[in-house]
Amino acid sequence: MLSFLLSLKSSPLPLILIGMSISITSLLAQSSPVTHSELIFPLQEKHVHGSSLVALPNGDMLAAWFYGSGERTANDVKIMGSRLKKGDSNWSKPFLMADTPNLPDCNPVLFLNQESKLFLIWIAVQANRWEHSVLRVRTSENYAGSGAPMWNWQDNILLNPGDEFAIEVSKRFKELPENPAGWSEYAPKYDNMIIEASKDPRKRTTGWMTRIKPMLMENGRIVLPLYSDGFNFSLMAISEDFGESWKPSLPLVGRGPIQPALVKKKNGNLVAYLRDSGDAPSRVHISESSDGGESWSASLKTEIPNTASVEMLNLADGRWAFLGNNIEDGRYILSLYLSDDEGQTWKWKTRLEDHTPDQGGYSYPSLVQTLDGLLHITYSYHPKSDSKSIKYVVVNPGKL
Repeated sequence: MLSFLLSLKSSPLPLILIGMSISITSLLAQSSPVTHSELIFPLQEKHVHGSSLVALPNGDMLAAWFYGSGERTANDVKIMGSRLKKGDSNWSKPFLMADTPNLPDCNPVLFLNQESKLFLIWIAVQANRWEHSVLRVRTSENYAGSGAPMWNWQDNILLNPGDEFAIEVSKRFKELPENPAGWSEYAPKYDNMIIEASKDPRKRTTGWMTRIKPMLMENGRIVLPLYSDGFNFSLMAISEDFGESWKPSLPLVGRGPIQPALVKKKNGNLVAYLRDSGDAPSRVHISESSDGGESWSASLKTEIPNTASVEMLNLADGRWAFLGNNIEDGRYILSLYLSDDEGQTWKWKTRLEDHTPDQGGYSYPSLVQTLDGLLHITYSYHPKSDSKSIKYVVVNPGKL
């Protein structure tokens, strides 16, 4: 039907239907997989970024993001939120979710654990350096009303990777392909510098940062993706008791695999797709775990271009969804892919944002699916440097 309409639209002959007039534009719009699109709040000049989205049991949608004069160097940055009540057509006025006095608060992650307790995990950036960030957590069991949830508990998540961390880093770098970069004989190699840094307990216990929602396992395990700008690779925080306590996984090692997004294979293995913060060419990284997130293969590059962000989701029909900046030079395109063969091929694709390089940035998406099968998405919407918001989009995956 769509190809038929497109051929009619491009034809020089007028379209004449007896007794009725049909708008081709209207029919094409009806075929779009995007069923709803709006800004959570009007465009404004402050920096807003790093949104997270959760579907609550009562049908509400709850979103969070960070807001302030900048990012790690701006001490006024705080975590803000908004709620879309079930049946309402507009998001609420933004409200405060968390604020560590005199420190930037960034990268919130919202999720419900297996017992429907609401979690907000984010980072407080000490000394205005990403590598000194501290993980913070709030929980709520009273979140069904209007406005912000009623938080009943707050703490820091402190991880203490041991010497096995350094052993794993050294082991995994040896599994990577030779680095083609032209290194000077008088300069230390990148791999060796990271291996040496991994031996320092101070460096491996701080600076782990959130970005993307966790994987919830049937046995109560939670696998929370983390990454480090200091090491330029990733790690998981794992809870065996529904989020009451946390331990570190072994590191997910590679040359620049950060901000992991997780999916689960039919055989039970976890797969991480990661943003590329390494050497050229810029491609999405991939890594796999066969032990529930405890250890990870050295990351390798896929064929998917990438510069800024990656998000993943297991869909109810068995397909995988990939959402990210599938370009090599910016954030001006944001695409949604679907795969029915666990990422071997991506047969269904659409662009949520499609602009030229000078037309802003659209990145850091969050993706959830509701019981009706619809995909709900938020992401940073920055058409200009002084005009920013968080965009909310609903997609029907059956129309891709």
